[in-house]
Amino acid sequence: MDDTPQEITSLVGREVYSNSGVFVGEVEDLQLNLNSETVTGIALGNLNAELFTEEARAEQGVIVPYRWVRAVGDVVLVNDVVERVRDPDEERDEVLA
Repeated sequence: MDDTPQEITSLVGREVYSNSGVFVGEVEDLQLNLNSETVTGIALGNLNAELFTEEARAEQGVIVPYRWVRAVGDVVLVNDVVERVRDPDEERDEVLA
């Protein structure tokens, strides 16, 4: 990732996609660790209802760990693991196979 400093508020409003191009949501806020002055998560709203059915229906957001962020540009790219978070049975089946 690019280590060039930028205003963290510039992330707010950017769309978030998985590495495979699936829309995940939109950045609404950032979770910060003030002691270490680091971003620890991104709070998403306007969620993809197929990935986050209950949260989207309740108009709630989710926080994605910042370590899942792969790239930040015009959009934010996150690991595909976001797509598997909502289906633990499928993930368990892959481990057992």
